[in-house]
Amino acid sequence: MSYARVLCVGLVGVDGHLVEVEADLAAGLPGVVISGLPDTALHEARDRVRAAVVNSGQRWPNRRITLNLLPATLPKFGSAFDLAIAVALLGGSGELPLLPLEGVAILGELGLDGAVRPVRGVLPMVAAAARAGIDRVIVPADNAAEAAVVPGLRVRGVDSLHRLVCFVRDGRPLIEPAVDEMPEATTGPDLADVAGQGLGRRALEVAAAGGHHLALIGPPGAGKTMLAERLPSILPTLDDDAALEVTALHSVAGLLPAGGRLIRRPPFQAPHHTATVPSIVGGGAGLARPGAISLAHRGVLFLDEAPEFSKPALEALRQPLEHGRVLLTRSRGNAEYPARAQLVLAANPCPCANPAGDDRCECAPTARRRYLGRLSGPLLDRIDLQVRLQPMRAAELMEPAAHESSAVVAARVAAARQAAAGRWAALGRRLNSEIPGPYLRRPPWRLPNPVTADLRARLDSGSLSARGFDRVIRLAWTIADLDGRVRPDHKDIAEAITLRTGEGT
Repeated sequence: MSYARVLCVGLVGVDGHLVEVEADLAAGLPGVVISGLPDTALHEARDRVRAAVVNSGQRWPNRRITLNLLPATLPKFGSAFDLAIAVALLGGSGELPLLPLEGVAILGELGLDGAVRPVRGVLPMVAAAARAGIDRVIVPADNAAEAAVVPGLRVRGVDSLHRLVCFVRDGRPLIEPAVDEMPEATTGPDLADVAGQGLGRRALEVAAAGGHHLALIGPPGAGKTMLAERLPSILPTLDDDAALEVTALHSVAGLLPAGGRLIRRPPFQAPHHTATVPSIVGGGAGLARPGAISLAHRGVLFLDEAPEFSKPALEALRQPLEHGRVLLTRSRGNAEYPARAQLVLAANPCPCANPAGDDRCECAPTARRRYLGRLSGPLLDRIDLQVRLQPMRAAELMEPAAHESSAVVAARVAAARQAAAGRWAALGRRLNSEIPGPYLRRPPWRLPNPVTADLRARLDSGSLSARGFDRVIRLAWTIADLDGRVRPDHKDIAEAITLRTGEGT
């Protein structure tokens, strides 16, 4: 037999695609040709596979070898095809009977000694195989626990090409995944640690309940960073679909913790203010990798000292914030990553950042405007809550009142989210922040004119944009959900305007 076919999975962005690895061995000048839009890593697979086959005690066929990866129109990236290529090659040369591997997807990178190395993105790969009807996969032993979280799959691990050859020839067992059954740790910063800042705590709760973006502006020591770091502690744990999305993104980025568990806690990303555009929204040579906003998907992206970030990095967030996805276009193809994260910005009100606040500010008015002007109007227009925090007082710091813990606030947030999900179920949405403006401005969800009178006046005067109008309405619905009301009233609108504009804070 001079032809063999083995199944593998390719990855473009976070989307997996079933790939057929074909091997044809013919008479002629010895050599290896790989077709099917391979990248540099795949071209180099010729040398890796040759060394791995020989060092595993197998005979290398001294023939003309053609390897083809189908579909040929799909770009192929990375070294995850190595093991499938080696198996197809041995099958085509007659060294290995491939009947035991019929309908099995095979993934893994080969070392020169024949060892099977772990690869990135195994979770979305095996999930794609399962969607394509594959029920058995063989992956690197170090990735087996990760692959095993996909339901309906029989996963086996392999640590060397020699072990896989022995399995096919003699039926020797492969490695079964050892999934860590311990629950994910939930310890972290607690909201009870924050002294004072009742307005900031309220804004944080509203942001969590409705999935709204938040800007915290105030002097150093006011508690901006403490509040932002505690937002994940009051967010609900991720359901199965969201957990699979988040875990897949971290798998693609190579950041998945060991143990094979789904990530259940909302992620928290806090890049330094020197971060580049690719590190924020994604990029890199070859196949674009997910950036911080995608790694914060279903969680929180926190930009501390936001005016210190480069303007291109900040402006690059505008489209992902609006659409919840990032499309990265490169010469070798497009990669699309989900990016539905809550953005939290923290900023000092001026360059001098006097801890006493505005009363002792040494900056000229033009300097203050220029500093916060680094946060552009279009970006701020997408931030639902814009809250100004006051300096901390001695009484609040030294004799703090007993504040609610994250667990108590999280229970209210969960109840508010449940109310919103029930209301918007017919639209296929779960959060108030996700509801398109037109739905909020027409029956049955349009609020009475007396309730929105102040809001409409602000829109007519130009002090509020049309986008801002819709965002205030969404905030009012979240406030009503938190307070247990069926519909927002004029007090909810007034509080939403305060939280949106920062007036009165």
